[in-house]
Amino acid sequence: MRPRPLNDDERIAWVQLARTENVGPVAFAGLLARFGSAGRALEALPELARRAGRARPLRAPSPAEAQAELAAGERAGARLVAVCEPDYPARLAAVDPPPPLLWVRGDAALLNRPAVAVVGARIASAAGQRFARGLAADLGREGFVVVSGLARGVDGAAHQGALPTGTVAVLAGGVDDVYPPEHAELYDRIAETGCIVSENEPGRRAQARDFPRRNRIISGLSQGVIVVEAELRSGSLITARLAAEQGREVFAVPGSPLEPRARGTNDLIRQGAVLCEGLGDVLAALQPALIAREPDRRWSDLAADLPDDDIDQAAERVAALLSPTPSSVDELARLSGLVPPTVFAALVELSLVGRASLLPGGLASSG
Repeated sequence: MRPRPLNDDERIAWVQLARTENVGPVAFAGLLARFGSAGRALEALPELARRAGRARPLRAPSPAEAQAELAAGERAGARLVAVCEPDYPARLAAVDPPPPLLWVRGDAALLNRPAVAVVGARIASAAGQRFARGLAADLGREGFVVVSGLARGVDGAAHQGALPTGTVAVLAGGVDDVYPPEHAELYDRIAETGCIVSENEPGRRAQARDFPRRNRIISGLSQGVIVVEAELRSGSLITARLAAEQGREVFAVPGSPLEPRARGTNDLIRQGAVLCEGLGDVLAALQPALIAREPDRRWSDLAADLPDDDIDQAAERVAALLSPTPSSVDELARLSGLVPPTVFAALVELSLVGRASLLPGGLASSG
């Protein structure tokens, strides 16, 4: 997709399609590639849903509702950037699949500078917060933007340490959703000198399902992810896993085996994460050119060459092969006797009615 700005009508259609029920980033990319524009994809959705067996229409915002989202973003001091536009962060655009839309408030130029994420426990120790704050300041002096999630504990400390040099806060709710409330002043300072981003519409309050998606953006914007403190079931470990899937370097700060907040980070080191005791460990790992490991088949590869032929029968053949265990498009193509782009088109239609789940890395499972 060659970078180009959207006109006003296209922007409204992109918002409508991106906010349509059951249309996630993978389905969005597939529909856009298949029909050539968000407007034509919206026109085709009722028939696609009917063919895939949905009894009621998919819920899609009206043009007025999409315009209301754009107006709310402007009132919040933010602007909407689409993945096809030149200002969209290059590293995030390379994630498979990238969020189709990103609300940005503040200095968008920070999103394309070298960046490292610093994340960790919300209920962090004083030592952990001190380490995160100091490491963030060191990273900033070396020219890195520090990315985090504005949460309590390690996230807040990392933002504070990087305020003088540049920090990016990725929110799970809308770009105006200040949470926790005690970070209101920190939010305002980041908006003034740093950058705040969210893929969700302004006014939205974060829900549990939004945090893994938020974490995926944190790692997607960064060249590496540093986990300072994390228990074994911490959300920070999700960020670390997503970073590894995206080909980013994963760092973990070691801790005492007697400290529960060190169990997650020590386990990351056991699994191959880079041990991080300070700036030197980060620089040593990131100075070589980072070459992301590409999956065997990417959704973006498939979206580039979608078929125009009838896929009614293909959808049923693909649906019969799906299970809760994810399968690759190549495997589904081999078992069904279909070419991968046809399998992808079938999966997009099945996902619209909840019969398939499209997962990162070109994988799909039953819905």
